Amino acid sequence: MDTRWLEDFLLLAETGSFTRSAELRHLTQPAFSRRIKSLESWLGADLIDRTTWPTQLTPAGELLRDKARVLVGELSSARSQVRALQAADAATLTLAVPHTLSFGFVPRWLAEEHEAVSEISWRLLAHNVHDAVVALAEGNADLMLCYHHPRHPVELPAERYQALVLGSETLRPFTRQLPDGTAEWQLPGEERLPIPFLAYGPNAYFHRMVELILQRSPEPAALQRCFETDMAEGLKAMVLEGHGMAFLPHSAVQRELAAGQLALAGDDNWSLQMEIRVYRDARRELPALDALWQRLAQRYPAV
Repeated sequence: MDTRWLEDFLLLAETGSFTRSAELRHLTQPAFSRRIKSLESWLGADLIDRTTWPTQLTPAGELLRDKARVLVGELSSARSQVRALQAADAATLTLAVPHTLSFGFVPRWLAEEHEAVSEISWRLLAHNVHDAVVALAEGNADLMLCYHHPRHPVELPAERYQALVLGSETLRPFTRQLPDGTAEWQLPGEERLPIPFLAYGPNAYFHRMVELILQRSPEPAALQRCFETDMAEGLKAMVLEGHGMAFLPHSAVQRELAAGQLALAGDDNWSLQMEIRVYRDARRELPALDALWQRLAQRYPAV
């Protein structure tokens, strides 16, 4: 049983709204509803009376609410005590980051910021963007790196979370480079011979970014979806083996471009730029975190 289910249930009992509770937990409503159903399945009882409106608890739900408040409170207290025992290890910071940033950006960034981070030991949590945000919001990470685009922002309350812009990333279409130096495929492609399209899964942040590129492109792209994964590194490997075209972050393909293995499959009309941001919870007080943030704030613009 996931203890987050209890926290979800207590929030639902307080708000009486699946929609509002999902927003506060930074989840989609279907995902939040699945968590409540999972808790009900684990208990073997219905907690929500789904025959009434607004949302009300069943007798089993009323009983669990009282028990869960005590249990969640005790777990929170225990976590605080355990973390207090680790005060001597205060120079270790946990960084939650999307998989793509963990491969390329994070190693380079830590090297560039060596002076600022030299006394810090890092614990890296590689997630998708959603889970990285949850790790920060639930106190399981000290810092969170992610992409930001105005059309699909990561919505964290400014009164609680501070953010700095560390740089930018460009998503571009790439395909294998042929022996003559040209790209194997070129957008927009032709209807009679569509481009084999290596795509991101619907849960990937880059899936939304690619949709934006295709929606605002000057002409429709002739694409035939033939492969899907959430991982940019997985798509890059498929491109290198000649399976088709994929939209990849430019920083992830610099070596392959220099080696003549990959080529651009479209001009700037088929690209999109995002910010790379770092977030912290302003309420989280750790000497190492405070000192690091003060140094970073001198170098990078605040949001």
